[in-house]
Amino acid sequence: MKYAICNETFDGWDHERICRFVAELGYRGLEVAPYTLASRITDVSPARRRLLREQAEAAGIEIIGLHWLLARTEGLHLTSPDKDVRERTAAYLVELARCCHDLGGEILVFGSPAQRQIPKGRAKTDALEYAADTFRRAMPEIAANGVHLCLEPLTALETDFINTCGEASDLLDRIGHPNFLLHLDVKAMASEEIPTPELIRRHISRTGHFHANDSNKRGPGFGAIDFVPIVKALKRGAYQGWISVEVFDYTPDPETIARQSIRYLRECESKASGSLT
Repeated sequence: MKYAICNETFDGWDHERICRFVAELGYRGLEVAPYTLASRITDVSPARRRLLREQAEAAGIEIIGLHWLLARTEGLHLTSPDKDVRERTAAYLVELARCCHDLGGEILVFGSPAQRQIPKGRAKTDALEYAADTFRRAMPEIAANGVHLCLEPLTALETDFINTCGEASDLLDRIGHPNFLLHLDVKAMASEEIPTPELIRRHISRTGHFHANDSNKRGPGFGAIDFVPIVKALKRGAYQGWISVEVFDYTPDPETIARQSIRYLRECESKASGSLT
């Protein structure tokens, strides 16, 4: 299986140091939060993009894509009733896809809970129409850059819009674009009534990316969630994508998080493989 880790885990580290360190641990990919590069992705010059990609490749690391797409931006919102805001948001998603392509990646993960809340005084059905409009505007150019946009269900503690894999799948169906896929996140799936391995089984055929974390917001192996059934479900579903470590609690330190997370995932992969034979 292919393991990656998110770069915001390493707060204060320069890009080249991150790439070298995670490669030494056995990670093959790095997932990038745009706000770690600049306030707006359009501020990252072509020369800087080339350098970031070259530094990653020199370390044996692939920049797999971007997440936290709208975090720390202003004036952008997926579900805004304002058509101009939706147009700006769609245009920005396209710019993110262009940067993703320049960095060598193929994945955009749409989480951004603060920028997808149901507008005050509006119904969820309204928010669905607004979100669909934003995504329809962006998808042709995102696809033209060879990028897949992966929609991430999030818990009700984070957002009031798209909280389950089923809701995300319904929106995918509404858009009906081959480059618009599902993103699965263990922390988010753990909040659903359906067990996580069963959610994976049901939705793996349209899953484009996967985040490994625990419901306690720490890395895999740092909490109570058993990843052996999760990895087994991914294997049974013939998942070929990345498993990317994403945490929200950065204790005790980036080195320990990265080292123990991949060690645990590899142990789970070994156990899952043994039980499948």
